[in-house]
Amino acid sequence: MQAMVLEAPHRPLRLTAMAVPTPGPGQVLLRIAACGVCRTDLHVIDGELTQPKLPLVPGHEIVGRIAALGQGVTRFRLGDRIGVPWLGWSCGACRFCQSGRENLCDQARFTGYQIDGGYGDYTVADQRFCFTLPDAYSDLEAAPLLCAGLIGYRALRMAGEGERLGLYGFGAAAHIIAQVARWQGRRIFAFTSPGDAEAQDFARSLGAVWAGGSDQPPPEPLDAAIIFAPVGPLVPAALRAVERGGTVVCAGIHMSPIPSFPYDILWGERVVRSVANLTRRDGEEFLALAPKVPVRIAAVPYRLDQANAALDDLRAGRLQGAAVLVADDGKPA
Repeated sequence: MQAMVLEAPHRPLRLTAMAVPTPGPGQVLLRIAACGVCRTDLHVIDGELTQPKLPLVPGHEIVGRIAALGQGVTRFRLGDRIGVPWLGWSCGACRFCQSGRENLCDQARFTGYQIDGGYGDYTVADQRFCFTLPDAYSDLEAAPLLCAGLIGYRALRMAGEGERLGLYGFGAAAHIIAQVARWQGRRIFAFTSPGDAEAQDFARSLGAVWAGGSDQPPPEPLDAAIIFAPVGPLVPAALRAVERGGTVVCAGIHMSPIPSFPYDILWGERVVRSVANLTRRDGEEFLALAPKVPVRIAAVPYRLDQANAALDDLRAGRLQGAAVLVADDGKPA
């Protein structure tokens, strides 16, 4: 098989010939059809997440078909199309796992970080953490649902039920969750990099009632805000934008340092909270909901050997929607 491999942080990925992995007990072998390119991949490759296995095959928004079954696999059959998300394994025994919060397990392992991921032709995955995918989505469209969609959905849940919702950073996750929030009857206020008129137009095309730079205040107070951009100074900006009782959700796994801010912008029962990964319940709920909305995916395809170009485009903010690596011809493998 071929895979794009990270040999050390801060280096471009290298196209490498590897042996096809063998599924162990409880695992499935997937022939990969598509894998989304996520900002978390950038955090791994750029050394901001500091504990990757090396060498590493990145990628955790994986769509594929089962090519082999390990011993004891009962959830799936050969040929099934399934998705593999960021959370790839948890212990199942700790108090977090036992209470349905496996995303907080101390021993959790993550796809494309401690487990080889989807920037290749094949991968293995724990059957417990794989999802059946809605038939309404092609492989290209389904891939971004598995992180941009799932983490965005968890962040939306944590934001509460307020009508006026701010989204800071209008990329892969925000373009999905804006559609869900609109379907729920909320009004969307989109914040982009200052001067990014293209991203603001993209947000309006998806129903945002207002779109502007992150250096601008919204035209009215917000009930909640979700920060998708990994930019610490957005936290006090969002606190200033939400009214009393509002919630600011930090949706990323990594963020630059948050500057100090005066207590009065937190006072008034405002809340700042983070979102850590996802639970399987989040995945099942969101993947059932997405086709009902229906969520439409803006996906930009790249070949496997173009992974570095896709990452560069994401890093530079040149994408509207989500980048996805696809099998040679973009068709199911």
